[in-house]
Amino acid sequence: MIEDRNRRMLRARDAMDRGFSQPLEVPAVAQVAHVSPAHFSRQFRATFGEPPHRYLQRRRVERAMELLRETERPITEICLDVGFNSLGTFSRVFREIVGESPSTYRARVEAGTARGVPACWAMAWMRPAS
Repeated sequence: MIEDRNRRMLRARDAMDRGFSQPLEVPAVAQVAHVSPAHFSRQFRATFGEPPHRYLQRRRVERAMELLRETERPITEICLDVGFNSLGTFSRVFREIVGESPSTYRARVEAGTARGVPACWAMAWMRPAS
């Protein structure tokens, strides 16, 4: 029973990962898991330790961190590409998850504060905590 629930939640999380830049439609994702929307939200939190909306925000911020490190694209463009509709919301959520603003994060990475550190350690260090 628990294995079945976990499998359904993993299927739903995979669907969220594939469509992270799209708006979260809980009923659609719940349908992937074959449960009601209310039950989905409770089960997702019980399985992964955070609600679906927060999980999606974290995934979007992770992708934004990658784009901030790897490209010179404007922060507003990155914000929209990863699925946020507002630069203010993006900046607030980014700061909550990463602990610094997107521009500060980019400046720190460009300054090379992670140089001399193996890539696997740097990636683990830069991964959002929540």
